[in-house]
Formats: sequence, C-alpha cells, structure tokens
Amino acid sequence: MRSILPVRRPVLLGGLLAAAVFAAGCSESEPQRELSFSGPEDEALINADELEALGVEVTARWDDEELADGDPELDDLRVLLGDEDRTEEAQRDGSQLVWAPGELEDGQHTIQLASDPTALAEDDDAEGSERSDEELEVLESWTFTVDATPPEIELTEPDGAVIAGKEVTLAGTTKPGATVEADGETTEADGDGAFSLTISQAPDGPLDLVATDAAGNTSDDSVELVTVPSRVEVDEFRTVHVSFCGWASPSLKDPVMELIDDGLINAIQLDLKDESGTIGYHTTNEFAHETGAADAPCNFDLEEAVAELHEQEIPVIGRIVAFADPVLANWAWDNDEREMVMQTEDGGMYTGRYAGFSNFANEDVVTYNLDLAEEAAAAGVDHILWDYIRKPDGADARFPGLEGEPGDAIVDFTRRADERVSAYGALHGASVYGVSADRPTEVAQDIPGMSDHLDYIAPMVYPSHWGPGEYDVADPLMQPYDITFASLEKFLEATEGKRARVAPWLEDSNYPISLGYSDRASYVEAQIQAAYDLGINEWLLWDSAVRYTDSAMIQPG
Repeated sequence: MRSILPVRRPVLLGGLLAAAVFAAGCSESEPQRELSFSGPEDEALINADELEALGVEVTARWDDEELADGDPELDDLRVLLGDEDRTEEAQRDGSQLVWAPGELEDGQHTIQLASDPTALAEDDDAEGSERSDEELEVLESWTFTVDATPPEIELTEPDGAVIAGKEVTLAGTTKPGATVEADGETTEADGDGAFSLTISQAPDGPLDLVATDAAGNTSDDSVELVTVPSRVEVDEFRTVHVSFCGWASPSLKDPVMELIDDGLINAIQLDLKDESGTIGYHTTNEFAHETGAADAPCNFDLEEAVAELHEQEIPVIGRIVAFADPVLANWAWDNDEREMVMQTEDGGMYTGRYAGFSNFANEDVVTYNLDLAEEAAAAGVDHILWDYIRKPDGADARFPGLEGEPGDAIVDFTRRADERVSAYGALHGASVYGVSADRPTEVAQDIPGMSDHLDYIAPMVYPSHWGPGEYDVADPLMQPYDITFASLEKFLEATEGKRARVAPWLEDSNYPISLGYSDRASYVEAQIQAAYDLGINEWLLWDSAVRYTDSAMIQPG
C-alpha cells in the first residue's frame, strides 16, 4: 500500500494507426506502436507529500521510427479521473504524455488512460463527431487511496501544572492508529484516536509532540508545560491566618506548627500582600519594587516556606489583599497616575477609614494583582485567597474607567484571576463580607456571579461584627452559634448550583472578650459547630495577633 514508484507496462497497439498508414499508401505492413505507462502502484496509499509528486506518464515507441517521426503519436489518448475527462490538462511532448492530478480529496480514486477511436479517423465527417465513453478502449488503470490530512494532536493532559523533576503523563487524541512521539517515547493511538504516554520529566523549554499516521503524514505541536516545585491538596481545609511577621517570628510560628503536629489544622493561610499594601515575600515584581510595596518589614522566602510546609503535606493558602492598597494608591496619586486610585465624587483621593484604595476598574491595577498571584502559584502556593476585592463599605466614590456596575468589575476580576492561577493547578477563593450574600451592592460583591469563577467563597461571618437583630438573632455577639448558622445559610443559598463551595472565616481573637463575651474557647467552638451542623467542614480562623485557641478546634464528626 505504501509505494507510488512508477510502474512501466508495455502495450502493443497496431489496429488504430494501421488504417491511416495503409490509406496513405506508405507501407504494406502494419507499424506497431508500443506504449509504456508510469503511475502509482495499484492500491497505493498516498500521503500529502506523495500527492504533490503524483502523476501518470505515457511513452510511445514504434517499430519504424522514421514513419513515426512528425506523426501524431498520442493524440488518441484520453486521461480520465473517475468519470471526469481531464485530458486537456495533460502535457504532450512528441512521444510522451504527462498528467498530474494536483489536489485530490481524501478517499479512493481511479485514473484511466484510454484510446479514442475517433481521434485518428481520416473521414472528414468524423472530425468533430461526438464520441461515446463506450467507444473508449481502456489501456491502463490505477486505483489508489489518498490520505493527505495530517493527524492533528489535541492534548488533554496534563491539565494544569506538573511537578518539576517528576514523571509526566501526556494524554490526548489524534487520528486513530497514528503514532505519537514525545521526548523519545512513542505510543500508538487506539481506534478512537486516544493516546497516552509518560515522559521522565517536563523539559526545560517547549516539548515537541510528533504524530505520524499510517499514510506517513506527520504533524508536530510544541507545548510549554507549566511546572511548579511541588503541590499539596486536601479535600477540606481547616486553617489559621499567619501574617508576614507571624511567619518570621518563632514565638508565633512555632505554636502554629504545633497545631499541625497535633492534627488540629491541615493547611496554613500565609499572607502574601496585606492591608498595608506591602508584599511579605521576596518578589521579583518590578512594579512592586518601584512603588515600595516590596519593602515589607518582615520579608520571607516564599519558595522556602512552601517547601517547608509541603514536606509536611500541608498546603499553602496565599492571601492577597487586592484593592485596599495604601502603598499603590499613594504612589499613584503622587506620580500623576490618579486613574489607578479610587476617588471621591469631587475628584479627590478616597480614603474614608482606609489609607488608600486602588481602582479595580484600572487595567494596570488588575494586572499588578494578577501578576502577584501568578508569581505565587508558580512558586507552589496551592490556593490564592483574595481579600478586599470590593469597594469600601458605605463609600460614595468614583472609579475612573469603570464601565457598568462595580459588582460586574469584581466578577470579571475573579474570571481573569481564574484563568491565571488555574494554569498552575492552584485553586482560588475570595474573602467576602458577611452581608454580601443578600446585600450584593453594599460592597460590590455579587456572590452568585463570583461563585462561577471561584473554587470557594470565604465569608467573614464574625459574630462581633453583626448588629442586633440581624437574621433575627437578637444579640449576635452573645449568640455566636446562632448568627454563624443563620449567615452561613444565606451563603449556601447564594452558591447553590455554583462552582464555589463555602469555607467561612471564623473569629478567634480577644476582641469579643473585650466587648463582654466571657470565654474565648466556647465562642470559637460555637462558630465551628454551627458550620459543621450545616455540612461545612472547612474554616479559616482569624486573629491579627496570630495566637489561636487550640482547645476550641473541634474536628468534623
């Protein structure tokens, strides 16, 4: 089936031209014409390269060369492709006829070379007479199959990042039966075109994939595999907040690590950029260095932190405070980049009870935060937890460049964030206001819309932050179970049928005690139990001082 090398078959013809010779009185014996044919082998399988060279050739020889000199030696020949006469496309040069079909659709084709008896008739009445296909004498025929379509490769795995230095399984689809090669490994696609092969590790730079089908058509694709140093996953996380300085201080970090050892938490929420607008790890982001955001007082090596926690099978949840950003806002205002800043109605810099809020409708602001998230995900951070992706509560402000409603811009931010971090196999969630479930315009957080693009919603349902009578709870501070249960119910309703699950922020600090609640441990435990009773087995505990109540950390079930 593979060869299209020319085959030559001699055919001796006498009758047709003999009549013309006798009529001319040139000879009493019939001259013999010998035809040689070249074309593809029967049942050949022709690929794209071979199709370009495909053609048929006829060469005539006579037993009386002097007689043949100057005579129309091949005028009677017809070239047929299937039922179509393609003779006019043939090239003639004395005793040779050459024809190439050019482009052909994939499938089976037949080329025939035939002799037309009317072509050499001397009778003038016969000139121009219509011939019938039945009058043609087939001299040679070739049947072959064209397959000139290269086998496209669609890679379905890996879906996301791969671990550097580890084996990588590549899977996808191509033409059934095609061979696929990558990094020296080869496999054959099955009858449905599915293939799978494993390479030793992701290469530095692009990975070349080559597919070759049965006809010999090839296609190649180059993919850049995204790698991360390591990755840890847990089905349900229970974690505590750790600030820059909390991670840098042994007196704060060590007790947190003991919570891991005791099996009370199974993840760490580590700040990456906080409410001050500074970045707590050694970032390479040029804009962060330009604005001074990289000059945090407690700076740590993110890759080292990730490696340390991953060695204990503990995922890292990296918190990025996005738009409450005094460093960016003040730098932009001072450097005549004021469209990057949320403004008051009269065009001043908005502060309110904040030190500066960046503008989530500004492309440079959005890109800056997304770049930080991608940098963290590439370093192996397992979750990006957005905070302050909202407008300030109670703010009547302007957002230069905003089209549509503020809540729409926030939803779009989550969409774009999802595209950036998911490429690295990282999850992402968003810390949201407790009122956002049923009051979306208050801080521009559309929970159902955001939940289409997030892996989880982390509502801050701290009992001390609710006013009397909220959700029919008379005194939320003194009824931590009731207010937590009631508020989380609203979030479960808002996320029903959505991608995002609910994993709440719960309050573990001395603030409720300062307001009159008697016992910190029971306060924390009541909130955790309320979440469990709703079927929510995940939580994040907040204490800005990074000191937690281990006795309150009850486990599910």
